[in-house]
Amino acid sequence: MTDHAFPSGDRATIAAEQPGRMQLKKISVSDGSSAQSGRSNHNALSRGEQAYRRLRDAIESRDLKPGDRLLEVELAKLLGSSRTPVREALGRLESDGLAVRDPHRGMIIAELDGSMIAELYAVREVLEGTAAALAARHASEAEISTLRQIADRDRAFAYEPERLAINNRLFHEALYRSAHNRYLLKTLNALHGSMALVRTSLAYSKERIELTIRQHQGIVAAIEGQDSKTAEEVTRAHIQDARKARLALLLELHDEMEGTRKNDRGSI
Repeated sequence: MTDHAFPSGDRATIAAEQPGRMQLKKISVSDGSSAQSGRSNHNALSRGEQAYRRLRDAIESRDLKPGDRLLEVELAKLLGSSRTPVREALGRLESDGLAVRDPHRGMIIAELDGSMIAELYAVREVLEGTAAALAARHASEAEISTLRQIADRDRAFAYEPERLAINNRLFHEALYRSAHNRYLLKTLNALHGSMALVRTSLAYSKERIELTIRQHQGIVAAIEGQDSKTAEEVTRAHIQDARKARLALLLELHDEMEGTRKNDRGSI
């Protein structure tokens, strides 16, 4: 069976959790008017940026999950703002691919099917491999020390998948910065936003955790040794293994959902 041997669309969607009402914690986004008309546009932009960043944070923290509806009125209330900055933020999320317009549900947090996840990881493999190769050439001693400290923390979180996932994200963000390529950094940060739609902590089996720990250590060792070829190879293998684990979990979740539906139909 190949990595693409699964249905696409709603039945193979990565949203393992049931989409429900938004659980976004209320946060104040300044909406006061300015007596100086010259400052009005700046303030509106500032409020839109605040709303956008808060919603991005909510997606990454899973307060907003794939399939959740994004209602302007409700979001404005939760954010403590008017609808204008919320509308601006939703437009940016749509441009980022984090929100989509569904013909029946309106604007929702994007749901990724198996093919989309495979494509996402394929791009990650190339870009992160390049980042690791560049880091082996350009990373400073301080940056290598940071990578080493983060990688060494993996073991402490071996039995805490959520914290391990956070540490993993920190490792990869540090790797991006260590490449010292502003255009690559910008592209990887945008890609990282899409990765927020994939709950990686669900794919951490015991074997996967051990492999992740070894691979992080291998990446750091190669960067320390200024071995760009090995750094790229280990990083690409790391992303390939992550893709396989994610798609295997997706198939498992799909089979469980199909089994539940059959049982439900049988009990009618």
